[in-house]
Parts: sequence; structure tokens; C-alpha cells
Amino acid sequence: MRIHVVSDVHGRAEALERAGEGADALICLGDLILFIDYSDHGQGIFAELFGQENADRFIELRTQKRFDEARAFSRRMWDSLEGGARLHLERAVRRQYAELFAAMPEPAYLTYGNVDIPHMWDEHLRAGHRVLDGEVVELGGLRFGFVGGGLRTEYRTPYELDDDAYAAKVAAVGEVDVLCCHIPPAVPELLYDTVARRFERGSEAVLEAVHRTQPRYVLFGHVHQPLARRMRIGRTECVNVGHFRGSGVPYVLSL
Repeated sequence: MRIHVVSDVHGRAEALERAGEGADALICLGDLILFIDYSDHGQGIFAELFGQENADRFIELRTQKRFDEARAFSRRMWDSLEGGARLHLERAVRRQYAELFAAMPEPAYLTYGNVDIPHMWDEHLRAGHRVLDGEVVELGGLRFGFVGGGLRTEYRTPYELDDDAYAAKVAAVGEVDVLCCHIPPAVPELLYDTVARRFERGSEAVLEAVHRTQPRYVLFGHVHQPLARRMRIGRTECVNVGHFRGSGVPYVLSL
């Protein structure tokens, strides 16, 4: 069985449409929408609504870890929109989701990333799309467990969870052959982004599950330019499947 795996799609609909070619199934580990593009400040929802100059400023503040100033700046921008922020944000997100789910191959098994908005997925899913979060599915005779979302950070992205809530989903999955998460296990080499020059948050619960249950693979994304793309822990191969917006190429898992 051949499975293609993508993560951190961030608006790359034209490449997503081709991501399932030659595969029996596609797995998507989340972060479908593009809110801010740190590589091209003119792209994404923030720039679409407020222009590149304001996106430049917002990204500058966040990059300098001036989070309180960044949040205050963002609030001023959103407050300037007629009809309120929620109306404009949901309209922009729905446009992206409509395009992305229309491009999403079938069959596809999906879980949420930290920048996704789970309650907005249902209206766009097609018959061959199955969303799993804290759940297990059998593919090719193997058990695949899915754990979506991220952990709390200063960035306050939409689908961040408390540590205990995230750990409960890992526990619900139990022993599997392949563990599919959006965020990595909490190993420094897998968490450090060499371009952003910062550590992202990883999961201690996932790391503990790796040590305890030793799945064949742990597949994840989230860290766009990791110091280490893969690492073996015991018998488990931990693999960052890549920044799909940047590469446009899925990771291939042959079983």
C-alpha cells in the first residue's frame, strides 16, 4: 500500500490537487489555511484584509517576540473593519477552505493543525474525506492513530489545547502502528526551526507514547525548517513529512 502524507498546506491548493497521484490514500496533518506568510508578506488573510505594509509590521513584531504589541496592533486592525472582525475572518477562511477541500484528493484521512478552525471544516468535506482526532483507523492492515491541533503558545493560534487535553487524545489513540500528529514529539532537534531560529512546542505525551508503545512511525509537521527531519527512537522512526506549502511534494509511506 502506498500512502502520501502532507502537512502545513497553508493555501497550496494547486499542489494539493496533485498530492494523491499514484497513492492509495492521502493523509493530511493539518494547517490548511494561510493566515500569514513569513516568506512572502503579501500573501495570506492578514495581508488580504490589511495590505502588505501592515502585514510587514505585524510579522516584525511577532518575529521580535513583542507579542503584547503585536496583539494590540492586530486588534486595531481588526477593529477598523466594518461589521466586526469575525465576519471578515470567517469569510476569508471559508474562501480558502472551499478551494482547499475542493482540491483535496479522495480518499483522504485528515486531522487538524494548530491554525485550523475545526468547526468550519464540516461544510466543506466531501464523501471521501474522513476527519480523525484522538481516533484510530485501519489502513493496509495497520492501525493509524490521529492527534490533531497544537499546544498553548504566545502565538495563540486557533486550535491550541491545554497539555492535559492534548495528552487525553494521545491516550485515547493507544497502541498503534503509525501515529499521525500535527506537532512533533518533544525532542529538541525535531522542534528547532533553523530559519525562524526558534523552538516550536512539541508534545511530551507523544514522546512518552513513543517510548511506551514503540509504533513503527510517528508522522508530523508543524516545524517548517527543522534541524532534524527524522530521528529514530528505539524502533520508532519519527518523520517530519515536510512543509507542503514550500515543497508541494508529499511524503511517501510504502507499506
